[in-house]
Amino acid sequence: MERIDARGRSCPQPVIMTKAQIESGARELEVLLDNAVSASNVKRFLESRGYSVLIVDEDGNITIQASAGEALLENAPAAVQQLEEPHAEGVASPASTEGDEETPTEPEETPEPKETGPSLREETVADRRRSIGILITRPVLGGDDPLLGEVLMKSLLGTLSQVEPLPEVIALMNEGVRLAVKHTSSLDHLSDLERKGVRILVCGTCTSHLGLTTDIGAGVISNMFEITEALLAVDRTLSL
Repeated sequence: MERIDARGRSCPQPVIMTKAQIESGARELEVLLDNAVSASNVKRFLESRGYSVLIVDEDGNITIQASAGEALLENAPAAVQQLEEPHAEGVASPASTEGDEETPTEPEETPEPKETGPSLREETVADRRRSIGILITRPVLGGDDPLLGEVLMKSLLGTLSQVEPLPEVIALMNEGVRLAVKHTSSLDHLSDLERKGVRILVCGTCTSHLGLTTDIGAGVISNMFEITEALLAVDRTLSL
């Protein structure tokens, strides 16, 4: 088991150190951390790579143990392994039985389904849709009038939850993390977007700097690596 000591490392170093070990071929990992935000980030990253994760927190000293999915399968009960390999030795294939000879038959011709106009139109519209990510770095939208900017930002977030396609991800950085603070006018809209499947990533370094980490009411406290990866994965990114 590979051990990673990421205690005292700032975001996103714990994730990057873990990523390096995975890319070197490590199947079992133990990551030592000293804060819950970093632990959450590393856990989410490992799970996104198919690892099974166990977290032990002893008075703030956090240990994450992770095993790759394949390693877990090797230790799974025999019945589970048979489900993964149904034609292994001793398990008959449902397509044939011992001693039977297959009689060749001519394949039946089936008419090809004809595409109708509406389905073609829907497919064309779907093809034109592209995944969208939104990076928000301010709690207001445009201009020098903060009151107007707050109203416009709230209106934008509310409108996003009612249109198609929904954005894949909304990343909040810098002062933009204030939008996710509890009891703010924009929180309900972000929570609604999150319920509809939009990823809300909130910069952990930003919330820590602003003293808002415990006040965040929507999304997940994230890190620069995860945010960058998410924004690069979409087709288009809108920056506000």
